[in-house]
Amino acid sequence: MIENVRTSNVQRFAGFGALYDQNRPTAPQEVVKLITTYLQHKPQTVVDVGCGTGLSTFIWLDEADQIIGVEPNDDMRAVAISKWEAIHKPENMQFVKRLSHELELPSASADVITCSQSFHWMEPQSTLREFARVLCPGGIFAAYDCDWPPALDWRIEDEYKRLLALGDARALELAPSEQQAHKWDKEGHLQQIRDSGLFRYAREIVFHNWETCDAERYANLAFSQGGLQTALKLGAEELREEFSAFRELVAEVFGGVEREILFGYRFRMGVV
Repeated sequence: MIENVRTSNVQRFAGFGALYDQNRPTAPQEVVKLITTYLQHKPQTVVDVGCGTGLSTFIWLDEADQIIGVEPNDDMRAVAISKWEAIHKPENMQFVKRLSHELELPSASADVITCSQSFHWMEPQSTLREFARVLCPGGIFAAYDCDWPPALDWRIEDEYKRLLALGDARALELAPSEQQAHKWDKEGHLQQIRDSGLFRYAREIVFHNWETCDAERYANLAFSQGGLQTALKLGAEELREEFSAFRELVAEVFGGVEREILFGYRFRMGVV
């Protein structure tokens, strides 16, 4: 059963890597600062698991000696590799196809393991056992996520939530049971870390990051959500009309100018 879930979770992100990369937020520098503050030295090896298109991986380029992006979805990983190639293939970075519970890395070989917007797609206990094995003593695991939707205007935020709920519901209706994705509750991340018994210290930190955004990007943030994309791939064409109405509302709110939007982040960490 869990293998079916893993396969479905990986496939959920197929087919929209470019859309995802062009609109999702790059991981903020606060992540690097927080982790290195707790680590108390420059990390030698950082492993970014469920790295997608590398939005959470490239922030480590000048901050670690070796960076490994782990992404099982071929479409997402291909976008990350194309960006790596565009910056002349830095030798201290690589992207590999592996799963979170089978990293195929030596024990005690990494200072930092991160999961940006991804830990909720992983079976937590087998994943945490593997992370604890790969981390050096004193190493840090950090799972961090931003809250959806980004803060700006209650009207588009309300419609954003409604559209995503509709996409999730239609995906659930249309997908055969053996192909349905499953996500674990993000609110349970910290407790999962504590309950594993593998980390000597765990805590949650909340911070935010402002970004400049136009109407097209804000609308596409919703369009890049996996539930909506899955429903469309399964034939829920009526959602395109719903999304068009949402796009029109967003354009009205933005009024043809760029606006500052706020992403709230929740950062859960454990120290081995």
